[in-house]
Amino acid sequence: MTPLVFALPENETIAASLASRIGADRGAAEIRRFPDGESYVRLDTPVAGHEVALVCTLDRPDVKLLPLLFLARLCKDLGAARVGLVAPYLAYMRQDRRFRPGEAITSTYFAEMLSRSVDWMVTIDPHLHRRSSLKEIYPIPARALSAAPLVSRWIRERIREPLLIGPDAESAQWVAAVAAGAGAPYVVLEKERHGDRDVSVSVPQIDRWRHHTPVLVDDIISTGRTMTETARHLLAAGMTAPICVAIHAVFAEKAYTEMLAAGIAEVVTCNTIPHETNRIDVAELLAPAIREIVA
Repeated sequence: MTPLVFALPENETIAASLASRIGADRGAAEIRRFPDGESYVRLDTPVAGHEVALVCTLDRPDVKLLPLLFLARLCKDLGAARVGLVAPYLAYMRQDRRFRPGEAITSTYFAEMLSRSVDWMVTIDPHLHRRSSLKEIYPIPARALSAAPLVSRWIRERIREPLLIGPDAESAQWVAAVAAGAGAPYVVLEKERHGDRDVSVSVPQIDRWRHHTPVLVDDIISTGRTMTETARHLLAAGMTAPICVAIHAVFAEKAYTEMLAAGIAEVVTCNTIPHETNRIDVAELLAPAIREIVA
């Protein structure tokens, strides 16, 4: 049977692209809220016997999770052969241990909830922190893809003499991979976080790179404070206005406007989360992995 791809709200564009690329049909579902805030879910497309892929990027996950779980359960209830999740951005990866007594290890709890509802998952560059792979917390087949080659290609094709700059030591391996693919040099900054919104960075000696275009590279832009602070240091040092490139456009509150106000020339992201900065399409990365699973 032909696989079916269902888009959760706000995922319609990438779901349509994926369905076309893997030769699947688009499934139709009605997902809305009752006046009291509870979720209503209904399938308009029969799923019995079909491989089903649900496309739902999980930024702002608290309002997205219940409709996703209900839709997955409904597909199984109505006879789907298997139900998988395509989550270009995977949430709840931050809290991977108890930093203070009594804290919830939410990355584990979230993984348990999803794994009880779907049979497989594909995501892009989850922020693993202290975990080596998704296998540590996801008992289902969970494949993490890397967008580094796509980011490298975008930089290589569009930026003249780039100097890639990583925000901290944690990003070093990832930035090195992007730089290698782009054929560009890179440096990594030292970052000290004093709180959720208080970050200071130290900029290494950059005189030798003064003729290059600084490209700040990270996997996630959330508050944007690190990139904003780094941009101010670079501009003060006489560098040209930097370009910021990231995979996941989380953008908390006014982060995007604050970044532009700080003198950043352009912000570019992958379309793992819909945002006006999306310039890099991840559908070509996701499609082969999904095709292997549902074929």
